[in-house]
Amino acid sequence: MSNSITFVTGNENKLKEVVAILSGSPNDSKVGKFTIVNKSLDLDEIQGTIEEVTIHKAKSAAQIINGPVLVEDTCLGFEEFNNLPGPYIKWFVKNLGLQGIVKMLSGFENKSANAICTFGYCKGPNEKVELFQGITKGSIVDSRGPTNFGWDSIFQPENYNQTYAEMDKVEKNKISHRFKALDKLKNYLLNE
Repeated sequence: MSNSITFVTGNENKLKEVVAILSGSPNDSKVGKFTIVNKSLDLDEIQGTIEEVTIHKAKSAAQIINGPVLVEDTCLGFEEFNNLPGPYIKWFVKNLGLQGIVKMLSGFENKSANAICTFGYCKGPNEKVELFQGITKGSIVDSRGPTNFGWDSIFQPENYNQTYAEMDKVEKNKISHRFKALDKLKNYLLNE
């Protein structure tokens, strides 16, 4: 088995955050006996649950890479909408913008939201996909902070007065949905 795992992303910010959380250092891509590399792939995204979307992406990527892969699906779900837009948040942000996302909840008193991150790890073609999920509860607020990383500027985690975008990266990485999912993945990889 190869000791490198291909993280399927073309997003440099996401790659840096994942590597920093998994390795404990932003400049070290080693996790136990594994080295995290990345590759940008254009994968079909099916409609379905968070888990179905992640499994499909991982299986597709493993076929293309012909080896171990790591994929991620990050969601933002509003409690008023039964966790929608969920896996489709990227398209909502792209088409409505951050202010449009905030306006979606303007008629509702409840602004609660769940940031959900699901990683899928697949050892290779036709292998089982292992899922690792993390959830951070919070609320949707008017955009504050830099707007260069998805919806971070409109999500304020519970018990914090700052949005993800306003937070120091080290602090955010201690509480984020991505951290919670990666912590489970890291434990799995260290025991592989």
